[in-house]
Amino acid sequence: MTTTDTSTPPVVRGWPAVAAVAAATFSVVTTEMLPVGLLTSLAAELGASEGAAGLTMTVPGLIAAFAAPLLTVAAGRLDRRWVLVALMALLASANLLSAMTPNLPLLVALRVLVGVSIGGVWAIAAGLAVRLVPERSVGAATSLIFSGIAVASVLGVPAGTFIGELGGWRASFAVMGVVSLVVAVALAALLPPLPAEKPMRFSVVPQLLRSGAVRVGLFVILLLVSGHFAAYTYVRPVLEQVSAVDAGLISALLLAYGLAGVAGNFAGGAASARDPRRTLLLISAVLAAAVFALGLPLGVAGATAALLVWGVAYGGVSVSTQNWLLAAAPHAREAASSLFVAVFNIAIALGALLGGRMVDAVSPPSAFFLATALALAALLVTAAGRTAR
Repeated sequence: MTTTDTSTPPVVRGWPAVAAVAAATFSVVTTEMLPVGLLTSLAAELGASEGAAGLTMTVPGLIAAFAAPLLTVAAGRLDRRWVLVALMALLASANLLSAMTPNLPLLVALRVLVGVSIGGVWAIAAGLAVRLVPERSVGAATSLIFSGIAVASVLGVPAGTFIGELGGWRASFAVMGVVSLVVAVALAALLPPLPAEKPMRFSVVPQLLRSGAVRVGLFVILLLVSGHFAAYTYVRPVLEQVSAVDAGLISALLLAYGLAGVAGNFAGGAASARDPRRTLLLISAVLAAAVFALGLPLGVAGATAALLVWGVAYGGVSVSTQNWLLAAAPHAREAASSLFVAVFNIAIALGALLGGRMVDAVSPPSAFFLATALALAALLVTAAGRTAR
């Protein structure tokens, strides 16, 4: 295992800098998810099937999984402030060019650039709080940075869909291009110089994986995130077919789910900053119970309650697993964060794939029972595995 590099002291610029980093995570997640509400109009205008247009969602996630460790290595000793600014400028360019693209292949190619931005931003941003605020505030700052995920789901994607309904899908990409550019300027103005703590080499990855606590953290991410997306991808048909929830109520319920996720993000961040193991044990148990319940005919009230509990529990997954990895590898924060991003994005793709196979082979509720089994497996791995201190 590599030794801690103490040559670079912590750099503190405070909460405005943390807010700028949170805006960056919001921007990359919103951009990644933007096609969700625009897929039909996008496919129609570009003369493609909705299945083919779905590549605009698949490609960025897969590229991000590989880009995170590669960019962390490529960044070497570069100042992380300017790396983040460059990545946000790349995101802005990809969005603005996407608004003008004449065909689907070019749009998918531009989404490759989005994937590069996602992987790079998350690999750097996920472990940055410790360098921006005093030690006593690191937990809250990490939660704020990770709130970009939940806020993008609650506000970013619906806002992008609304703009698309008013001005077309191209307008949504153009607006996100402008937002990304503004965030790049904010990062340049608000972040302090962030020299590399220790340049990452590929040899660091097998060294990290020799740590039992790191392996446990990555395995728990794979189980919880795969389980979540196996179920969440098919939440609408389950709510409608199993619990007889009216289609007109689904959007409101998903908004409530997103708001619960924001609350869960901050609660999970505060708890995991003190004790990541106990927090992940609780999250895994609650997720298993909530997702299992949603596979049963609960009725509208029961389904609403289970969905809100699911939102709170899953809202804490990202920040809690990241806190686990930072505790497991404090000497290699960027390397651990790059592994976090890689496994997280692979888990998203794997979860949606497994859920789809279960739905096609058995029924929509079976995807929820699969998610329950994966959450319980995460509970057992956390309980039995080596603890991050």
